[in-house]
Amino acid sequence: MAELHVIGQLSGASGFTSQNLFCKFGAVAGRSWELLEGLDQGQTQLDCAQDGEMVVWAHPLDMHYSCKGLAGWPKLHFQIWSQDVHGRNDICGYGFCHIPTAPGMYELDCVTWLPEGSVGERIAAFFVGGHPRLKLEEVVYTPGDRFRLQTTTAGMLHLKLGVVMKDFAQIMSSAEQLCSNNMHDQ
Repeated sequence: MAELHVIGQLSGASGFTSQNLFCKFGAVAGRSWELLEGLDQGQTQLDCAQDGEMVVWAHPLDMHYSCKGLAGWPKLHFQIWSQDVHGRNDICGYGFCHIPTAPGMYELDCVTWLPEGSVGERIAAFFVGGHPRLKLEEVVYTPGDRFRLQTTTAGMLHLKLGVVMKDFAQIMSSAEQLCSNNMHDQ
């Protein structure tokens, strides 16, 4: 079985309207993937950055997967939340990114977005707070319904990831044989 080890951190965020932010995150993978070690979900601490500076979390990520096939490659999904002076939390952005498919060190910037909502929801958000939220959070990382949403850009999440792979040559050679057999059958 092939193995994938992802080690890194959620470095922080920038470009959001609030500077008092935390992040809820998770990892999803297909049925042929199994999480052997590590946490596939979590939450950072709250950081209050100065105006114009990046919010810094430096929250560690460490996931170790095994897989039987390449389908359903793991991806990370995020919810960025703000907290006001009264301790009320409000969604500031949704986003996701695929874990890189080659070994190495990566610095990734994940663009986040918010659903626009109706005119009434936007007016209420302006005066009362409380941005429109997704009813189903799976929409963030599944392609089907996400493309029908009307969204606005929210900010940027910054990640540093190290990707280590073991025994993927076996899976790749099996996939290449399957492709060449299918081409000969046509």
